[in-house]
Amino acid sequence: MLTLKQFGIVLVFLSPGLVLGSTGEPGSAIDPSWFSILPPLVAIALALITRQAHLALFFGVWLGAVILNGGIISGLTTTLDTYIVESITDKGHASILVFTLAFGGLIGVISANGGMKGMVKMAARYATSNKRGQLATMAMGILIFFDDYANTLLVGNMMRPFTDNARISREKLSYLVDSTAAPVASLAVISTWSIFQMSLLDVPFAQFGITENPYFTFLNSIPYSFYCLLTLVFMLMNILTAREFGPMHRAEQRARRTGEVLAPGAQPLSDPTLIAEGSKTGATHWSNALVPVSLVILVTALGLFFTGKEALGPGSHSLREIIGEADPYATIIWSASLSGMAAILMTVSKRILSLNGVMEAWINGVRSMVMACVILVLAWTIGRICTDMKTAEFLVGISAEVLSPSLLPLITFLTAAAISFSTGSSWATMSILVPVVVPMAVQLMNIEANTVVHDPIFLSTFAAILSGSVFGDHCSPISDTTILSSTATCADHIDHVRTQMPYAVSVAVIAMLVGYGGIGLNLSLPVILLVSILLLAVQFRFYAKPIDN
Repeated sequence: MLTLKQFGIVLVFLSPGLVLGSTGEPGSAIDPSWFSILPPLVAIALALITRQAHLALFFGVWLGAVILNGGIISGLTTTLDTYIVESITDKGHASILVFTLAFGGLIGVISANGGMKGMVKMAARYATSNKRGQLATMAMGILIFFDDYANTLLVGNMMRPFTDNARISREKLSYLVDSTAAPVASLAVISTWSIFQMSLLDVPFAQFGITENPYFTFLNSIPYSFYCLLTLVFMLMNILTAREFGPMHRAEQRARRTGEVLAPGAQPLSDPTLIAEGSKTGATHWSNALVPVSLVILVTALGLFFTGKEALGPGSHSLREIIGEADPYATIIWSASLSGMAAILMTVSKRILSLNGVMEAWINGVRSMVMACVILVLAWTIGRICTDMKTAEFLVGISAEVLSPSLLPLITFLTAAAISFSTGSSWATMSILVPVVVPMAVQLMNIEANTVVHDPIFLSTFAAILSGSVFGDHCSPISDTTILSSTATCADHIDHVRTQMPYAVSVAVIAMLVGYGGIGLNLSLPVILLVSILLLAVQFRFYAKPIDN
């Protein structure tokens, strides 16, 4: 509930939009301006101040609708009957909601049948310490590289029982899950992310008559995705040195000393008591969880392959072409639903639970995801508001005024981060910037088009869009991936954002200044990477602190 003080803060943040809305005209268009960034900034600020992410997002959407529609009441009605409804009815969004709810049902079943407890017991034989638990979490995040949503929900839910037992805070678990989802999927040679990223180059390449295969351009850009690469290095150093800083240090200190994996007053996005359901049965075998979860991975991989093949039709096709034409939304729904059915059948056939008991567990799992789905819908809705208010156009416009070939990668990274942070969507940011910045890079560099694609400035500029989008996404409380990370780990969403942000920012500063700044100064790639890694090491040696047991 909002306190009187927090309600006052909400009114202060809303007042500019209410004034604008009361004097505007319904349905009037808006030109890119500083008002374009007002709704997302209000939503982000309110989320951090009030710790009520769903209310903050709603007020941000309402504020944008008021400015766009010219009235307080019309803004409210448009928010409810247009913006929110359209966010839900979008095929991609609806698919993610179904997947999230179905996956919640799966987790509910394998928790109730003792599968999660069995996995903890099995993992405890190998991951015998806090450090090994974190390494195991990171390793699982890297292994499940093909999709960030599947990665987040699988790793978060599977590792949570063990990390709780190893006294790893939910904040730290959320960070490990979130930071091996988008960065790994973005770097992977074949994934839903990489296929999407390289496909964005098709139009600008055709525009300038570039004959280079976009796939090879993407592969060549991977070493320049400094934020994603350095995030993985940072995580490994963080785990091996057992040193933390900022709010994460306090969270880990609390968990290590007291065993309290959640901060006092924390509000997890999903039900953290689901695991306790397993204690109601005598079963604790790991197969009750591993078989259905393995089925998620198998069905996802097969689904991507066969939907891609079907879309392409008869003939011989490369794996890149197949995955590029695959239907990831249908695939993830199949994987979560079929795995849930398999878990139900296993539970009933082994007589662990009755049919009524296992269906109750499934429903409890679905119910645990409802709040996360509400926040996801509102996050998508504010993204739509940002589109109508031309938030991205405004940010691109102000950055274009200071562009030059040497500054292009650095400015591009900052612009991508700002757009992704404001909209909560890395994919939307990439979709906006690639068609704008890639042609700009070709023109600014004044090199033959088929030659420019091999230039470090061009490759790092393209990579800066991808990496900057991931960074902004990591820091934004309205990001769907960040929300799902909090959901999968049963963490307080705002606590996750607050503890993750200093880590993400520290990596981004090095990626931006040493990485993209170094490219602008014509430093070699090995030198840039070496200096960046050394600076990360210095940070852990002199700034981070060990955890006292």
